[in-house]
Amino acid sequence: MESMKLRAIVLALMVLGMFAEQSSAAFSDCYTRCFIFCMIDPSQTVCKCTTKCLKQCIFNSDSESVSTNSVHHETDNSNLKFCKLGCAFSNCSTLSKKHQPNGEKMDDCVGSCSRNCTKSY
Repeated sequence: MESMKLRAIVLALMVLGMFAEQSSAAFSDCYTRCFIFCMIDPSQTVCKCTTKCLKQCIFNSDSESVSTNSVHHETDNSNLKFCKLGCAFSNCSTLSKKHQPNGEKMDDCVGSCSRNCTKSY
């Protein structure tokens, strides 16, 4: 029981440290925060948290704004996000470890997927 409390305190301190850092990498921040909070739950696996956080941070990113005036643009943007998500599942999902989300590496890998998918659409 005490080990669970200690684990929660350590993770909370790590999260607070992340909030204190000023970083311009929105995906990296989103993914790292999501992954740490997900892994707090002992029933979660690295695979489940990686999947959840990739999906959440790719589809909720503000970096790719959608014009509400253009249905065609919305469809292209949605296709781009699905392409990026599929690429990230295939190429990036093994970068995170249980106690190390590797947000920067994930950001680089997902960025590479984004560039590849942009060429396709």
